[in-house]
This record gives sequence, C-alpha cells and structure tokens, in this order.
Amino acid sequence: MSNEQAQKANRRKFLLLLALMCAPVIVSYTLYFFDFKPDSKHYGDLLPIVKTSGKGTNIADNTILRMKDLHGKWVLVTVDSGQCGELCREKLYYMRQVRMVQGKEKHRIERLWLLNDDIDPDPELIKDHEGLYVVRDKDQEILNVFETADVRTKHVYLLDPIGNLMMRFPEKIDGKKMGNDIKRLLHVSQIEH
Repeated sequence: MSNEQAQKANRRKFLLLLALMCAPVIVSYTLYFFDFKPDSKHYGDLLPIVKTSGKGTNIADNTILRMKDLHGKWVLVTVDSGQCGELCREKLYYMRQVRMVQGKEKHRIERLWLLNDDIDPDPELIKDHEGLYVVRDKDQEILNVFETADVRTKHVYLLDPIGNLMMRFPEKIDGKKMGNDIKRLLHVSQIEH
C-alpha cells in the first residue's frame, strides 16, 4: 500500500469517527428544535410534588390518623362525601381491585378515603372495603394539598412512600392501566418497605 493510499484510508477513518462522535449531538438538537416528545407509558397524570401532612379522625375506631402514619406505603387516595354516590363507589372499587392484583406486593399499598363532609358512610360499604382507612378531615389540614374542591372528588390520587402527592388518575378509570402504573412503581421503587 502506497503512502498516498494510507493517508486516504486514515482520512476516511478519521471522518467516520468524527461523524460518529457528532451524531448524538446533532440528533439531540434536531429532536429538541422539532419539539419531539416520545409517548409516555404511564396512565396517571404526574403532579407537581407536594408534601402531605395533617391529621384526621379515623371513623372506624375514632382515633387520630396522621399522614406520617402512612409513610413507607404507597397510598391510593379518594376524596368524597360520606354519602358516596356512583362515582365514589366506582373509585373505591378500583382502588381495592388495583391493590388486590398486585399479589404479594399488595402489602405495600394502603387505601385512604378522605371524607369532605360530616355525613357518615354506609357501614355495609365500609365492610365491603376491608382495610380501607376512612378519615374525616374537619379542619381541612389534609385536603388543602389536593386540588380545588370540585376537581379533587373526580380523581383517585397516589401518594408516594415518603408522603408526597405525586400522581392522579383520570376521571374515567381504566383499572388495568391504573394497575400497570402501580405495578411499575412498585417494581422500580427503591424505598424500603
């Protein structure tokens, strides 16, 4: 191989390496300027993280439940009247079912129903949802971290194990998609349980 051929081969290798090193930068800028956003896999809407605090009265045994008592667990939360109409019952049903389908990981999930009025729930309904915390929050300490009164009754919310409000699920709940979100979170969660 002559000296000139060797220089041409080295030049091609150099240009190829330069192109390979610059390609990620060019691709990233192209995606940024064309506002490309890949489809997300999560079903729930991520919320700005807000620390929950406060306490309420657990109506099962008339004790005080502090939000910090639930730390270490993922908590599915619904806010509704003690009267509990059809939408409320549907949310409670999906919360129970999503927890049950997690199998051996279900112990990492708690369910919380925050009552936003003074109406006592139907005892039969509470019996159907064994293990559900039903808490009356008279001073609105806990409820204040959730959205406005008319919006918060339409969704199921999720608190992370350190007590942060982080996600809400759409009004028309798809139980399978909600369960998949929870399963994914339980799988990737590095917080001790």
